[in-house]
Amino acid sequence: MKNWMINSVMAMCLMAGMFGATAQEMDLFTVPLSNSGSPGKLVVEQISGSIHVKGYDGSEVVVQATVGSEKAHYREEPAKNGMKKIQNSSLAISAEEKNNVVVIDNEHVNKSVNLIIKVPRNFSLLLSTINNGNISVTDVNGEMEISNVNGSITLENVSGSATTDTVNGDIKVGFNSITADVPMGFSSFNGDLDITFPSSLRANVKAKSDMGEILTDFDMQITENKPEVNQNSTSGTYKVKLEQWVRGTINGGGPEMLFKTFNGDIMIKSK
Repeated sequence: MKNWMINSVMAMCLMAGMFGATAQEMDLFTVPLSNSGSPGKLVVEQISGSIHVKGYDGSEVVVQATVGSEKAHYREEPAKNGMKKIQNSSLAISAEEKNNVVVIDNEHVNKSVNLIIKVPRNFSLLLSTINNGNISVTDVNGEMEISNVNGSITLENVSGSATTDTVNGDIKVGFNSITADVPMGFSSFNGDLDITFPSSLRANVKAKSDMGEILTDFDMQITENKPEVNQNSTSGTYKVKLEQWVRGTINGGGPEMLFKTFNGDIMIKSK
């Protein structure tokens, strides 16, 4: 397979005045696929900034970016001896493609880089960011594994399967269709879960919210929450534990769908 490599794409970002008070969206590069027309996968794992992915009727991965402010704990230093500070708006971003898997490497740690990426509609995604950004996906059909720490996750008009988790942020997902018999999980610590499935969903639901409510418009059959008993004959201990999970089945049951938040509501909706 032909391996396409784009390394240290910075030259396009070095022109003076490209970034003013408001960040501008700019084209970085396009990555051809080894097997055009076949499903692929995008991998993006970065420290700071948003990731926005949109499916389109094309056969390449198109990468754009904007640059946001640096992390808060990197304070601006005062001008020294009357000299002016030159803002560094260059970017150090590379991409590697092999066998329809595109891996984007954002080398920036102190600078928030917001990536806007177009992918063919049949594409799987592995996306993560930590600070100063949200993650959104629109019009994509594939297997999605998405993680954030300080930001929200939004999936709109998607199909396939998803596992999503964030610490501080809401999760909102709208499925057009789902892959049969595939378990999924949606987890936040401080945030609401708002997940919409097709009305034909068949699932075993496991849901927990410590400080919020669990709501659904599905006709869910609730399962009795029985204590879990653990008896150790060697040590002679007997332990009984009752968990705070709500369990139930939708349309007769199916793969497990897990919903968990500490401080927020869980909304399981039908479309």
